[in-house]
Amino acid sequence: MTLPRTDTVVTYPSGDLTSTGTVLHTVPLPDGRTAVVLDRTAFHAVDPVWPDQPADVGTIAVDGRARAVVDAVVGATDGDVFHVGDAPVRTGTEGWSFVVCHLVDDAAGLTPGSPVTVDVDPEARRALSAGHTACHLASLALNEALAPLWTKEVPGDGRGRPDFDRLAIVTSRILPDASRDEYRIGKSLRKKGFPAAELPARLDEIVASANALLAEWVATGAAVSIQRESEGLGDRRLWTCALPGRTASIPCGGTHLRSLAELSGVEIALEAVEAEGALTVVMTTTAHPAF
Repeated sequence: MTLPRTDTVVTYPSGDLTSTGTVLHTVPLPDGRTAVVLDRTAFHAVDPVWPDQPADVGTIAVDGRARAVVDAVVGATDGDVFHVGDAPVRTGTEGWSFVVCHLVDDAAGLTPGSPVTVDVDPEARRALSAGHTACHLASLALNEALAPLWTKEVPGDGRGRPDFDRLAIVTSRILPDASRDEYRIGKSLRKKGFPAAELPARLDEIVASANALLAEWVATGAAVSIQRESEGLGDRRLWTCALPGRTASIPCGGTHLRSLAELSGVEIALEAVEAEGALTVVMTTTAHPAF
């Protein structure tokens, strides 16, 4: 069976919840499921390199018969070997094709060349999109609230503030209408000029400052968009939001709201734990839908 030679065309960055496509390739998996690759899809898949956002929930239909997509993961091939959910290279690496693998329990009729329709659950998508948009806003607000603490110059974020989020983040998980980010402040960050010893005593101050910024930003109802070079899964995409004072952009492969007007508020909470010579800070972000 010929392996895909181009990236899957993904339409979820435009907010699409349904798409039509053609089956290009199928891969039986050891657990009995089948990975189905289409030429085009609205389905968001989990990236194994940075698995922050879960897959969409929805169905794939062929000949009028729909069946559940039980998961969706990024697959990759160099033309010789096909990897499902465990690509050895980062998405976008030259010489590789990156595809959405729709995992199904029942692959009857899903054969190469078959036309299919994909439908995504709108409420599940909305909740994860709200969580992801709020996550980006929270990271920018946290960076700005922490900016006065830095004693040395470090690379800035999309608004020019010291990018604590990028320098310290360990894990990020997008949840329905929420997110959870974990930061590690060890020796290397201290050397860059971040005063870790001061942070635990100032958490309440930092949270209050960040939440004040978030309230101001959400109140603007600013537009949110995804800027992209092309429609392929492996092509670079930027989350962009016209925040007061300066538009912010962050590289991102997830799904998002179209406007901050879809939120009534965003709030963060911080928890700090010190162990084995390093400080771990956990930021929990909650997004409140506007309707």
